[in-house]
Amino acid sequence: MNPLKCAFVVTSGKFLGFIVRQRGIKIEQAKIDAILKIPEPRNIHELKSLQGKLAYIRRFISNLAGRCQPFSHLMKKGVPFEWDESCKKAFENIKSYLMKPPVLAAPIPGRPLTLYITAQECSVGALLAQD
Repeated sequence: MNPLKCAFVVTSGKFLGFIVRQRGIKIEQAKIDAILKIPEPRNIHELKSLQGKLAYIRRFISNLAGRCQPFSHLMKKGVPFEWDESCKKAFENIKSYLMKPPVLAAPIPGRPLTLYITAQECSVGALLAQD
């Protein structure tokens, strides 16, 4: 264990690109800014880069698979890359969602949990939440 990399009795800190606090875990602002500043992808390589960045913070974005569904036809082999209106709309939707990302927190024992389930044609999602 490297004592220079260890911190004990702290109220918050950065860990693997996330801010860990007593209240919960949130995304480091630099990670969000990196996605917000990305221009629309112009080719498959840029789209894969975007999807990699989104995968890193996937647990903070509800229904990420559904939100990214318009990109799926562009990922198929032999399909020409054409960024259409549905892709543009999905991209802007993700960016607007990241303007106020959620904070993940551990459940409080004794409080009721609510299970939210959503099913669409191309994705299924579930969220366990607590007020």
